[in-house]
Amino acid sequence: MLNNAKFTSSLKKHQNSFHPVVPFDAAKDKLLPMNLTATNADLNNKELEDAGRFAAYIDKKIKDAGALYGIGGYAEHRVIYNRSNVFDMPGAEPRRLHLGIDIWGDAGTPVFAFMGGMVHSLAFNNRIGDYGATLILLHQLDGIAFYSLYGHISLDDINNRQAGEYVTRGETIAHFGPLAENGNWPPHLHFQLIYDMEMKKGDYPGVCAYSEKDRYLMNCPDPDMVLNMMQYARQD
Repeated sequence: MLNNAKFTSSLKKHQNSFHPVVPFDAAKDKLLPMNLTATNADLNNKELEDAGRFAAYIDKKIKDAGALYGIGGYAEHRVIYNRSNVFDMPGAEPRRLHLGIDIWGDAGTPVFAFMGGMVHSLAFNNRIGDYGATLILLHQLDGIAFYSLYGHISLDDINNRQAGEYVTRGETIAHFGPLAENGNWPPHLHFQLIYDMEMKKGDYPGVCAYSEKDRYLMNCPDPDMVLNMMQYARQD
């Protein structure tokens, strides 16, 4: 089904040609690595169950570090999904393994197309803990079709788009959405690469069960091959 080696090889080959996904100057902007696993003793149910408190926690961490964004989360086994039944189906293994990279920052932060593509699908996944406003683009690279997913964006971004539209490299395609539009999360972008959409439209799992880790990580490789940002994330 998936020639992951060829896909990831193409991403790495073109890595230096991709446009930034968010405004970021490595020479002056700091990135704070965010830990949303059970090893983070700062996180407790009071923070996670109240969206306002969770947003204040994220904002304070970023501001106290003097950072522009908080970032991280690929292949991270997280506790934060306890706050929503979106990730817990009766009788099924809970979904906790994160498949994208989250960039936490101010609502309204612009999001750019890293390369040209076409709008595959869009949706307002309006459940607490879900993506909220969601945009999915289709791309071609070295003859390989693949997708990029932008979750937790603004409703205006999808209300002004339709499937089949083309986007150009560097075009503003979205903005970090506010809580009321982004699934009730602190403002951030969930950025994910997907090889096979499996016939889905407007949505694709951004979190999987741990037992399905290998299959999903194969289909959703590290988004930092496009972002080129994790090397700049530091605690100091």
